[in-house]
Amino acid sequence: MRFRAGRTDAESVADAVAKAGGEAVMTRPDHASGSDRIHEALQMFDPERGIEVIVNLQGDLPTLDPKLVRACVAALNEGEADIGTIAAEIVREEERTNPNVVKVVGSPLGRGGILKALYFTRATAPYGDGPLYHHIGIYAYRRAALDRFVALPPSPLESREKLEQLRALEADMRIHVGLVDTVPLGVDTPADLARARELLESRS
Repeated sequence: MRFRAGRTDAESVADAVAKAGGEAVMTRPDHASGSDRIHEALQMFDPERGIEVIVNLQGDLPTLDPKLVRACVAALNEGEADIGTIAAEIVREEERTNPNVVKVVGSPLGRGGILKALYFTRATAPYGDGPLYHHIGIYAYRRAALDRFVALPPSPLESREKLEQLRALEADMRIHVGLVDTVPLGVDTPADLARARELLESRS
């Protein structure tokens, strides 16, 4: 596996990536999702199709611990998954009913703390006693699965829940979810940005 390139439609982001020593691929500005954007970037970056696994990281998770990326790839590599992702058990009561906290409903595979995803929802689910899991929106794709996914039209449940991963489940694609012990800080406000800068500075 190689983890080298970023994808963006903003020249300022591409410049920042280059200054940090990375590679950025400029993509069209009209993509509906990050999955569509990484697919276009992949065709430009690797037309020979040498890359078999693609990890889609979110730009609003700048403090993401590398071990969470490894957990995402490990979930993909467990069994016959098309897509891997991760989740953490919800420990804050208010998150159980917060529609901005996406929950994953899954069935344990019985090895390595990995679930087979059955559904993703903004509702409080599943019902009854037991843990709820906060989905963390990073994904690892097999190359063929990404090709298939971006060719699918938006699905009814995807449109209703505003969750693109439901498109994959509705098309009978298999998603495995690695369980991790932390939710990375998401940057949605100026206060979040300040906190993220503090965390990054403390690591340097």
